[in-house]
Amino acid sequence: MEQIYTIPVNEAFEAARDDHSLGCPFCSLAEKLEANEIDLILGASMMEPDVRIKTNEQGFCRHHYDMMFGYKNRLGLALMLESHLDEQRKNFSGGGLFSKPGEGEIKAIGKLDGDCYVCNRIEYHFSKMLETAALLWDKDPEFHKKLSGQPWFCLPHYKRFLEAAKARLSKKRFGEFFEQVSTVENKYFDELREDVSWFCKKFDYRYKDEPWNNSKDAVERAINFISGRVQSKK
Repeated sequence: MEQIYTIPVNEAFEAARDDHSLGCPFCSLAEKLEANEIDLILGASMMEPDVRIKTNEQGFCRHHYDMMFGYKNRLGLALMLESHLDEQRKNFSGGGLFSKPGEGEIKAIGKLDGDCYVCNRIEYHFSKMLETAALLWDKDPEFHKKLSGQPWFCLPHYKRFLEAAKARLSKKRFGEFFEQVSTVENKYFDELREDVSWFCKKFDYRYKDEPWNNSKDAVERAINFISGRVQSKK
């Protein structure tokens, strides 16, 4: 088991168990990973040579460029952009003796497409956290209680949680795991469907005097449930 990841996984599951408004515990973990990586890349890691080599090669996705721009460290971002642009400019040579015009540019831009240093870092650590959660369920009976107390898992992270557990548990244990986790997921799924349906009905004049119940934020909750608050590369 990845011991370094057991503490944040346990903390996220405990927090979501105690406060259902937090929603998917894996979304909370991904958000913390994202914030930590942005802090690091604009702080202590910015001038580290090995990090700079990777950021020069990989760059960042638009979402993380926007996040870094919002941190107001314009100089730090500009320094990374300067060396990243220098690195990428080498690929815009207009074609060599044995290459066709445009081939270098197409290959270089294609490599950057979908690549991002922060996304890659998040994905590495997040995949370990998924594995850790599955193994905690297998080895720690107390984690069963934490799992049963979860509000819900967003669908992208639910899928990945199932995949991680299926890859690491025996067939018998996975069946037990699935029974428990699907009970949590399907209960919320059905409640959410009812809330969204009631939200829609409230726009029918026949229901205008009826209470909103738990449906006022049903649209937002449905979007978070279907898409997750933070999307990983996988």
